[in-house]
Amino acid sequence: MAAARGCPPPAGSGDRGLAELLLEFSRAQYRAKDGGGAAAKVERIERRCLELFGRDYRYSVIPNAHGEVCAHYPRHIVLLERDAAAARDPFESTVQVGKLQDLINRSKMARCRGRFVCPVILYKGKHICRSATLAGWGELYGRTGYNYIFSGGSDDAWADAEDISEEDSALRNADSQLFDKVRGHDIKLLRYLSVRYICDLMVENKKVKFGLNVTSSEKVDKAQRYADFTLLSIPYPGCEFFKEYKDRDYTAEGLIFNWKQDYVDAPLSIPASLTQSLNIDWSEYQSWDLVQQTQNYLKLLISIINSDDDSGLLVHCISGWDRTPLFISLLRLSLWADGLIHVSLEPSEILYLTVAYDWFLFGHMLVDRLSKGEEIFFFCFNFLKHITSEEFSAVKSPRRKSLSPGFTLEEICMLKQRDRGSTTSLSSDFSLGMESSPGAAGSFTYEAVELMPAGAQAQAAWRKSCASSPQAVLWSRAQQSEDRLPSAGMVEVKSSSSSSSTHSDNFLRIGSSPLEVPRSRLVSASDRESRLEEVRSSFLASYSRTIGLKAVPPSPSGAIGGLLEQFVRGVGLRGSSTL
Repeated sequence: MAAARGCPPPAGSGDRGLAELLLEFSRAQYRAKDGGGAAAKVERIERRCLELFGRDYRYSVIPNAHGEVCAHYPRHIVLLERDAAAARDPFESTVQVGKLQDLINRSKMARCRGRFVCPVILYKGKHICRSATLAGWGELYGRTGYNYIFSGGSDDAWADAEDISEEDSALRNADSQLFDKVRGHDIKLLRYLSVRYICDLMVENKKVKFGLNVTSSEKVDKAQRYADFTLLSIPYPGCEFFKEYKDRDYTAEGLIFNWKQDYVDAPLSIPASLTQSLNIDWSEYQSWDLVQQTQNYLKLLISIINSDDDSGLLVHCISGWDRTPLFISLLRLSLWADGLIHVSLEPSEILYLTVAYDWFLFGHMLVDRLSKGEEIFFFCFNFLKHITSEEFSAVKSPRRKSLSPGFTLEEICMLKQRDRGSTTSLSSDFSLGMESSPGAAGSFTYEAVELMPAGAQAQAAWRKSCASSPQAVLWSRAQQSEDRLPSAGMVEVKSSSSSSSTHSDNFLRIGSSPLEVPRSRLVSASDRESRLEEVRSSFLASYSRTIGLKAVPPSPSGAIGGLLEQFVRGVGLRGSSTL
């Protein structure tokens, strides 16, 4: 099965494209193997996703045309490889699609419903992945036999599987061997993707149905096969809980999950090394409402992927199609709002991409969830209003020593082409440095920067010189709309009488580095807020026109529901009460 490269021509876009997507999403659950009358619509959605990925990335495609790899995954599974514009990308993925395909085919049965570990976001060379949890013995045995029979015995991954039709004693003996085999392939796939961190959102250690353990998880693997990974148990309510969110008039504030239910047996467990910088009292997690819990988990995930190592991240729940896309989508939108991924996409485009790829094409059962009032999909995009602040930004927090009080940020970032300096030293009187960290250096295209002197008279002369020079331009130039002014925490002004070469390990001089880096849009905190708010408002408008909200029973006063009132006042559209 060969990998396909390239990108088809663009399909429909904008509000109309999103409306068509939501309508299709609300009518039927996507299955890779399904054809019929909806096939043409699904094909347009798939082409549009590939076109949007291709704006910023070189990628390969793993074919899944008839669901042969996974029935609930996209027919075109995208492997992002590198930035599309840069001639050299220091964050280029080292994963080879052919090797990845082989590992996927061998490992897919290790996880519930065959939903294998799949990379979906590429951030600084790290793969952020999604999957279902580990399959339990009941599903594993049943599915291996089922798949072998109905594939005509052609499943290479199971051609040499142990015979499991022996008596009970032999079955127990084969049990360990089979788990060693399939989970061993799963571990090889994780290691090939350089995944180190596994975040498990299950509130159970194992999913039990009809008295049988139908799924398991890495944290309770008896043989401790996953001991070399950093395992995080971050229990998060399942989709059923979001009926309470809908019943409370789509209000998440004050909505607290009942942790005392019998089936809830997975405590929160996070290595202390990953929590020290977050200033969160994790012992209080059972008292958090849905807003606090989602915010704190998102902060944790952002902190992990923004660490200094090169390790990837896996996020999963049970089936991987409710809670998992919630956090994958929030991660994608948050990093995009910071200007760190998908840098050329507009708000309507990133919204389309995450709805289509992260939710629809990965099998979220919106039709079923809507019928039950379990509106986790709506919660995801309405929740964007709670993560607009800088504390959710993946850009490193400010550690500025001093900014001369006489200057504005715009003046600090003035560029003058005539003053390209040495690559080895800065002026003895002043310097402008950029902290060399994964969240700062390498996040945007370098240009020459006008270095500023200290002192009021020197500053005044500098301003006059900049104003009179036709070569002086702002860092955020009009002809390059993808570049934005950096947030205040990204720029540090240093005054020193010694050579700056002593700081070469900690700072990179803007405009002096010959290193070619990927494009990025360095955005300020206010930009982040406006970008996320635009995504949210676009979603609310399209959702209200296509799917609508199911209104709660009216109060005695006849007042309209809180979120419906928000639609009327903020969006100007009255949501339909029919799902």
